[in-house]
Amino acid sequence: MNNDYNDYSYDAGRNQEKTKAEEIALIEQMNKDKAEMKIYLKGMLAGGLFVLCCFVIVLILRIAIGKPLFAVDEPEKPVEQSREDSAVTADVMTKMQKIEAVIDAYFYKEETDKQLLIEDAYKGMMASLGDPYSTYYSEAELQELMEQTEGIYFGIGAYVSMDKQTGYAMINGVIEGTPAQDAELREGDIIYEVDGKSAAGMELTEVVAMIKGEEGSTVHLTLVRDGEYMEKDVVRRQIESPTVNYEMYEGQMGYIQITEFDDVTADQFAEALAVLKEQGMKGMILDLRSNPGGNLDTVVDIASMLLPEGLIVYTEDRNGNRREYNCDGTREFKLPMVVLINGYSASASEILAGSIQDYGIGTLLGTTTYGKGIVQQVVSLKDGSAVKLTVSSYYTPNGRNIHGIGIEPDEVCEFDGEAYYDAEVKVDNQLERAKELLAEKMNSAG
Repeated sequence: MNNDYNDYSYDAGRNQEKTKAEEIALIEQMNKDKAEMKIYLKGMLAGGLFVLCCFVIVLILRIAIGKPLFAVDEPEKPVEQSREDSAVTADVMTKMQKIEAVIDAYFYKEETDKQLLIEDAYKGMMASLGDPYSTYYSEAELQELMEQTEGIYFGIGAYVSMDKQTGYAMINGVIEGTPAQDAELREGDIIYEVDGKSAAGMELTEVVAMIKGEEGSTVHLTLVRDGEYMEKDVVRRQIESPTVNYEMYEGQMGYIQITEFDDVTADQFAEALAVLKEQGMKGMILDLRSNPGGNLDTVVDIASMLLPEGLIVYTEDRNGNRREYNCDGTREFKLPMVVLINGYSASASEILAGSIQDYGIGTLLGTTTYGKGIVQQVVSLKDGSAVKLTVSSYYTPNGRNIHGIGIEPDEVCEFDGEAYYDAEVKVDNQLERAKELLAEKMNSAG
């Protein structure tokens, strides 16, 4: 399974890119007040080392008798059971045994959550790679990930992504008619605590897992917004996530918004495109703002409904092995098109925006995208858990790798948050400019 995740966002025109200085300042101050948490985290780290010691002992013993620790289901090439350059040496084993003895003798808690320590040990192995997109999933976390990509889950109806400036998870959009909308959550809200537990240093999957829960239960969120923090109680319920929204504007302008690239998204996009064409669409606005990405195969399917014949995207792994994804051009979109992007458009949405820009079939409007030009692969393990690893970089048809750079729009248009959130009549200035630009292109096309 090839996945290209940055995780979950949605906003029907509620996209904003405001300065995070106030949020960052507040978070830093609040973090100072919670310095005592470091002592607890050090204890957890020690516990993790203990479990890792046990894990390594079992690994060495099983290798010695010729048995694998796990059966790996998905990788394209076999995983070696042992290597001469392994970090697990006799000296390492001896030192870890000594650390274990110190923990047994001096750690102030007599009882610890053994399962949590084990899971944290696995996560620590992945964290050592220094790659925020490579992680370990427990069986429960993997199930949640699969539910998210299917588009149905139990939660509050808010999409969440990581805010690279603060390092915290952030509300990146709200689905209409959900508990998140009822609680007046807003794009840009920083998630500081979930049920009283600090979200500092948490991976996105951990925060999402805490927000989700049984239908009818309540989650308490501490949020940071505009330099102030607030408390919100939100009731969970079943959420069916619409990943494509569409409508026809005046002048036969079609509008399609893709919020993320899930398993269901390609079919939803095809339906939206067909309906708008049937209604006489003469030009299209494709809204990819705050779209964090998703499945690589899904974005390739959607690109095949728009691009001419040729390359959509290609990937290269560490050995230079190249894999190409191509379009046959039989469904090329030949009407004028404007594509909306912003700083939260990432990963798969950048693949689509970049290919449209390279072929010159649409004008990109907004602000520079996030800049995630790498691809992850989920490798399932026999016990139901999995690891997600960054396995390759991707390149646009013209050979651009935009990782850490992003895609620049053809026309810069900053989002006016005050005009949208604070005005009596909400105005999405980026969308209005897209309509103007599309009207010009439609008139030029006759």
